[in-house]
Amino acid sequence: MDWVSIIPPLVAIVVVFWKREVIMALLLAVLSAEALILVQAAQSSIIMAPITSMERVIEVAASPGNTRILLFSVLVGALLAYIRDSGGVTATVNWLIGKGVAKSRRQVGSLTMLTGIAVFIESNLSVLTAGIFARGLFDKFKMSRARLAYIIDSTSAPVCILILLNGWGAFVLGMLDTYELPASSVSILWGSVPLNFYALITLAMVVYTIAKDKVHGPMAVEDEKQQHLQTPVETTPATKARFMIVPLVTMVVSMVGFMIWTGNGELAQGSGSKSVLYATVLATAVAYLLLITYQRFSHQQAVEIGFKGMGELLPLVTIVLLSLTLGSSLKVLGTGIFVSGIVGEYLPLVLVVPMLFLAGAVMSFTTGTSWGTFAILIPIGVPLIQSLGLPPSLVIAAILGGGIFGDHCSPISDTSAVSSIAAGCDLLTHVRTQLPYALVAGGLTLVAYVIASILMIG
Repeated sequence: MDWVSIIPPLVAIVVVFWKREVIMALLLAVLSAEALILVQAAQSSIIMAPITSMERVIEVAASPGNTRILLFSVLVGALLAYIRDSGGVTATVNWLIGKGVAKSRRQVGSLTMLTGIAVFIESNLSVLTAGIFARGLFDKFKMSRARLAYIIDSTSAPVCILILLNGWGAFVLGMLDTYELPASSVSILWGSVPLNFYALITLAMVVYTIAKDKVHGPMAVEDEKQQHLQTPVETTPATKARFMIVPLVTMVVSMVGFMIWTGNGELAQGSGSKSVLYATVLATAVAYLLLITYQRFSHQQAVEIGFKGMGELLPLVTIVLLSLTLGSSLKVLGTGIFVSGIVGEYLPLVLVVPMLFLAGAVMSFTTGTSWGTFAILIPIGVPLIQSLGLPPSLVIAAILGGGIFGDHCSPISDTSAVSSIAAGCDLLTHVRTQLPYALVAGGLTLVAYVIASILMIG
């Protein structure tokens, strides 16, 4: 359907910025996508679009991988509520400040980034661990939750795609292994690390933000609001730091164990969606048992707190479900393939790599998925390597970086939603405040790929 296939994501993006209502935007986008699919099939009337939309939601929810993501997103609410209402957050903040580990805004920012880097096994676990850990510290030093969401979101995916000893690396490596390439898939993938300019520039910008303790644009406005907040966000009296630290350590350690287990002894082969769900369930159970064992709450109170926490996240879980549904509809519609077609056959060689980066960014932005972008663009980029003799690592780096760039900018990305959940920040506020940083990094990256192409190809 050519250009018509980009109408649904455009509908979502326009409504999001016009009405500031993400759920309505995603619903309209799914409806329009299903209507276009019906027109394309020419088998049913478009008045069936609401029915096919509901069936698409059911189909998406029936996928084991998607169900795990949704369950994980719901259970996080219970875990957050247990940690928050137990007083563990306040106690941990006081303990860290007392030990001198977090006695300044720069130290708090550094601690948050290092936590995200340390948990490079899985991007969702990275943002979740760092977000939960740092919430109280950011409140204590009057730094906005938007700044926290930016730091954890802009640390997790870039680190995961640079370290590669995780599901990200296994996924890309699995795709590259199906092709005959001038070098081994492993050497090409590791060679992409120093050429993944977007990931490197984004991490450098996070380091700058922390080191200078300075934010710009809409994020500066959010920080200013936080400065004038009269009442602290965290009001639960301090109890024991173990109520926060033990569940978090349980989640991180068990995540590694589950990755090894699901990968039959190999960490990089493990299932990220399974492991993060199992680790979250275990951490939630440990948090519950701690509260009961130390008589912080009764069983009845703990159950009520858990379900209340789940209820608080239902709007964001709905956003995750609808964004997954939209991604499924757009796949049927062929949106990603059309967007990738902007890489034309007659481009000058030195512009092919920059255009692959842009294609990845646009595709990821409009579909809300970086992994889906990799899955579509790698089969397009590898034949270009084979037929045009392009540097393999440079091409792969541009595709991977473009996918992350678009994801960082997209208001319909499930990654953005999970980062908002972790930081306790409004989704649209997170996207709006992170966008200027992502665009600057993306612009610098585009220039870097032009220069690299001239040096390595021209």
